[in-house]
Amino acid sequence: MSRIGILGSGVVAKDLAKGFLKHGHEVMIGTREQSKLEEWKNKEAAKAKLGSFSETAGFGEIVVIAVKGTAVKSALELAGSENLKGKTIIDAANPIADASPENGVLTFFTNMNESLMEQLQNTYPEAHFVKAFNSVGSALMVNPPFNSKPTMFICGNNERAKKEVTQIIEQFGWETADMGGAEAARAIEPLCMLWCIPGFRENSWAHAFKLLKFKT
Repeated sequence: MSRIGILGSGVVAKDLAKGFLKHGHEVMIGTREQSKLEEWKNKEAAKAKLGSFSETAGFGEIVVIAVKGTAVKSALELAGSENLKGKTIIDAANPIADASPENGVLTFFTNMNESLMEQLQNTYPEAHFVKAFNSVGSALMVNPPFNSKPTMFICGNNERAKKEVTQIIEQFGWETADMGGAEAARAIEPLCMLWCIPGFRENSWAHAFKLLKFKT
């Protein structure tokens, strides 16, 4: 099992932390204010450690980005490039702008020809970013109770890192669809928009994507 450093203190960070602990990993959560997580830790995740962003990135063999898209760059700066070097970075963030949805459709601060993950990979070229866990709500990220395995779409430039993330995805009850290099994040990040539309329009959040293939 691995040491997992999770950057963030919101619901995504908390739900993923509980999932990693459930499957036997060591977990540290990085936050600017450790005091606001003490009660949650004591009640729901006693084995989790708390630390700063820098401490958490240094602790993790695998680092998870679980902050708002608008806060990602700041969080990674606090984590420190030396603490990210050579590591697998699971990027669960989406480039959601600070704007209200329009008829259920979110606004992104990126464009169709450059994803947030590509920006991060270019900024930290010695880290190995893998897009994952960005196209479903946090309540369904770990062993969701669907009738069949949903599909988690991933991408990234490093094959070893994608294999590590695939192992985690399978532990969490999903099948993996590897879409290739970091450029594919241009397509994977907008899946968040699509996933959210039924939620905003109909208050329906209990769904996930499934890639169907012809039998060969």
